[in-house]
Amino acid sequence: MSIALTVFQGRAGDHNDLAIPGAKAIGDQLGAMLDLVPVTIGHPEAALSTDWRIELDHALPALGLVQKRFEQIFLGDDKPLSATSRCAVSLATLPVVVKFRRDVCIVWFDAHADLNTPASTTSGYLGGLALSAPAGLWESGLGAGVSLDNVVLVGQRDLDPFELELIASGRVCHMPPGPGLVERLRNAIAGRPVYVHLDCDVLEPGIVPTDYVHAHGLTLQELRGACEVIAEGEVVGLEIAEFQNC
Repeated sequence: MSIALTVFQGRAGDHNDLAIPGAKAIGDQLGAMLDLVPVTIGHPEAALSTDWRIELDHALPALGLVQKRFEQIFLGDDKPLSATSRCAVSLATLPVVVKFRRDVCIVWFDAHADLNTPASTTSGYLGGLALSAPAGLWESGLGAGVSLDNVVLVGQRDLDPFELELIASGRVCHMPPGPGLVERLRNAIAGRPVYVHLDCDVLEPGIVPTDYVHAHGLTLQELRGACEVIAEGEVVGLEIAEFQNC
């Protein structure tokens, strides 16, 4: 089994033009560290910064190529490692992950839950719907299959009313920053294989440049501790989003 590195360079609901070069920078660094040659999907285009429906329509061709790439990776029994620019790329990745690994636990590191739907969103931002469509809460055209029982939210501190209701109902597990995070995460994973989504805004502002900035995020030490817990079991794959190259 080998690692398959993917770098997404297309539109994915971007507010600005900084995450596409950010994904390339992450991909270049990962490639150099691991001696991997990345497969690049999409090409840079100016941000539209508009409503989720228009953004999704423009992103679908490149996101469809992401799904084909992930199908090839899993059929080859490899592990996906991806620099995905914006969280909205997960609309394409997660349905393929759970198609091949129904037992997987999705650990979603993010300042946001990204569990809004077109009906609940107040911002109309496509990235805010990135996890809800794979979880079957609305139809993106890219598939679903993620069970909320297999989602662990980590680091969220900017949550909308609909997302708070999901958490309060017990349908999804949420671990805000704070004492005991590592042990809480270990208990929540409960030995399951893990696919990791890392949105860089889960970190305390100022550590890396991100579009959204929310205080009281994870420190690098806390993130490392969480990753060490995940590494105690099987890691199915990793995607890194929302790093901006300023």
